[in-house]
Amino acid sequence: MEATNKAYNFADSLSRIDDILNADNKQFEERESIPARSSLTHTNGFYVNCTALFVDICDSSKLPQYQNRPVLAKIYRSFISELVALFNGANNCKEVNINGDCVWAVFDTTTKSDVDGVFDCAAAANSLVKILDYKLEKKGYKTYKVGIGIDYGRALMIKAGHKGSTINDVVWMGDVVNQASHLAAKGNDAYSSGNPIMLSDVIYDNLNEKYQDFCSRNSNNLCYQSDAINIEMNNWLKEQKEKDQKRLGDNGFSGW
Repeated sequence: MEATNKAYNFADSLSRIDDILNADNKQFEERESIPARSSLTHTNGFYVNCTALFVDICDSSKLPQYQNRPVLAKIYRSFISELVALFNGANNCKEVNINGDCVWAVFDTTTKSDVDGVFDCAAAANSLVKILDYKLEKKGYKTYKVGIGIDYGRALMIKAGHKGSTINDVVWMGDVVNQASHLAAKGNDAYSSGNPIMLSDVIYDNLNEKYQDFCSRNSNNLCYQSDAINIEMNNWLKEQKEKDQKRLGDNGFSGW
């Protein structure tokens, strides 16, 4: 987002601060579903129930120890690009955000089937990262693991930024966003048994029975965990690895 480079005016700043702080609290409305961005102004806001999904690279601060900056840029670009594409393609996804090396999204989940759809996205994200790791490994680059967190709850949706400029963004405020972020931080940790997906109790309780079978209780982190994958994406990865093994065998490789 480009800056406007408009000269700062202190008097105008004081006026804007007063306008914001003196705004009527009744401008913050309850909504049953997530409204369009265009409904937001710099004085209103909407309380909504939603599902937040976070995907975060584990121990990303250590990656610069193993990769030079151009390679690191490729890793981040491929990770962010394809997760954004994945989330943006989901019918009930309303917002996609990038925060450093974390990609997170907000979903409108007014029915249980909508919650299943978010779980589908999490499983696809898990498979996508496995594919990215496969491609990184083939190039001799350092691979990585991710944590994926999902939670449902109430959030306040507001527009924040500089009124009268193009520097604005939608901000989501509430425990649902913070908790999904915390759950993502627990994915693939010492207590996860290698499971990247961490789900709050309310998410697990609203999944269909088939999806619940893909989950197990994580008593240390007080949530549910899963290593669910997207079957189509996983089949592609399996085929590629089998082809690699065959090529190695044809070249005289005797096996692992």
